[in-house]
Amino acid sequence: MTETEPEKRALGDSDRKLLSHLRIHRRKNRDLKPAKLAPNLTPGQRIADQVAATMGSWPFIIIQTLILFVWVVLNVTAYVQRWDPYPFILLNLALSFQAAYAAPFIMMSQNRQQDIDRRDAENDYKINIKAELEIELLHEKMELLHQKIDFLREKEVLSLIEEVRRLCDQRAGK
Repeated sequence: MTETEPEKRALGDSDRKLLSHLRIHRRKNRDLKPAKLAPNLTPGQRIADQVAATMGSWPFIIIQTLILFVWVVLNVTAYVQRWDPYPFILLNLALSFQAAYAAPFIMMSQNRQQDIDRRDAENDYKINIKAELEIELLHEKMELLHQKIDFLREKEVLSLIEEVRRLCDQRAGK
């Protein structure tokens, strides 16, 4: 039995082709530098990422809360001329504009991140398949080694039996 026979037994042609493809893919990606793996972002994508990162941060929330608090206090107490009295129509308009423009930026950034995550998940799946196939090959090779060891043990036991018989015949003949 050759070493390739267990591989043929355990893995079909499609599995061996897939494993070969994954090994080649790994070698190609190992040579790539991180800069080559990162996609080139368009200015719009960079802006969308920056807006999403800024609006999703605690400093932005704290600063916006302070601005809203000062706006409301100044308009309620009339410390400064009331430029936006109680129902705060101007404030509502400003916040509506902010939400109207922020939502598409955030959605663009999330969609791009979703594409990256999908690509990473696909790569993880390929790695898991490759690991599974490699482990299966290792199991087969271990089984082959066990079979060879068992064969050698049997051969050794038979040779020892023959040697014992020969020695017994030799003693009986003396």
